Amino acid sequence: MPVLEGKKALVGITGGIAAYKAVQVVRELRRLGARVQVVMTRAAQEFVSPLTFETLSGQPVLTDLFGKETGVGVRHVEIPAAADLFLVCPATANFLGKVAHGIADDLLTTMALVAGAPKTLICPAMNTAMWENPAVQENVQHLKKLGYRFIGPEFGELASGAEGEGMGRLAAVERIVSRAKIELLHTDTLAGSHFVISAGPTEEPLDPVRFLTNASSGKMGYALAEAALSMGATVTLITGPTVLLPPDGAEVIKVRTALDMHKAVLSAAKGAHCVIMAAAVADYRPAEISPQKLKKAGETLQLKLVKNPDILGELGARKENLCLVGFAVETENAVANAAEKMRGKNLDMVVVNNPMQEGAGFHTDTNIVTILTRDGDEIALPKMSKFEVALRIMDEVAVLMGRKPPRFRQTIEV
Repeated sequence: MPVLEGKKALVGITGGIAAYKAVQVVRELRRLGARVQVVMTRAAQEFVSPLTFETLSGQPVLTDLFGKETGVGVRHVEIPAAADLFLVCPATANFLGKVAHGIADDLLTTMALVAGAPKTLICPAMNTAMWENPAVQENVQHLKKLGYRFIGPEFGELASGAEGEGMGRLAAVERIVSRAKIELLHTDTLAGSHFVISAGPTEEPLDPVRFLTNASSGKMGYALAEAALSMGATVTLITGPTVLLPPDGAEVIKVRTALDMHKAVLSAAKGAHCVIMAAAVADYRPAEISPQKLKKAGETLQLKLVKNPDILGELGARKENLCLVGFAVETENAVANAAEKMRGKNLDMVVVNNPMQEGAGFHTDTNIVTILTRDGDEIALPKMSKFEVALRIMDEVAVLMGRKPPRFRQTIEV
């Protein structure tokens, strides 16, 4: 079942050039299973045709407070009241000013006042001069005080290319969709708990231009951070080098080497309730790093490697009340080897997968895993998206931590 099945997203489009990016946002939310209703201002229709959004959302686009669409009635109240999330993407300075001062002179602003702060996520996008205007900033601060949540804007190339880069660019589509998932799935299951999650590979330098690494993409760890945030936890994401955008709301610590990861994780683990080591940390590093680029010489090259610290082992030896979760990548005897790892490192849970299985590779968007817990559970999951796997893992972590019954055990069980 799509992860956002049954969730309702109301997406408001205002009149800015960034409206074209909202097309991809709507498409992704629909792909994840959400029911999406789009409402557009008159100015927004000058940038993107309502037909585009109708095609992608599968719903008639609402444009006028007193339009000719069927079921007009009190839709300006009923539709936002029924939505699980009201996403305004992009939000212009005009929209921000109206909502900040309680002005409702079209369908979108009327719905915005009905939806209110608790379910509204605003994605501003405008020219830098407009964004930095004191009046606009005053409106933004006022809306934040009222409880409205924001994502972006970002620094980057603006539509008016002659002006180059500046603050005001719409947040990346990946960031917006990630935050929308977190908001739509939000529960308080893990509220009050702090998670430390590691992700990605490490790089062990040989010289200034070469290093040893592995095939980890970081996707599983980043998905776990999203899942933990969606369940109300606070998250510190410690990440090796990746091309991924971290989820909004997570504290992000970037590291490169296994020694960097070791230092960051052990420091962040102090006071944490759970540590999940999804990173692929190098077991060994070069004994020496050449200060200059190594020159090609001879037919062979011998490298002397030394062992890196065992982060999980150290945490397991002194964990006390810490919930500790590890990952195991195995190409043979997967469950048996993972169970031995769980016992040997004093883990509460281990998640094992075989990257040789189709759909379980490092750079794929899917995974096939088996979850083993200290209570003797062995849960084999079919191929599913890494975010679905992350939600399933977090459910089992919640059980181990004595929290509420899991949300997804019944819906995506094998």
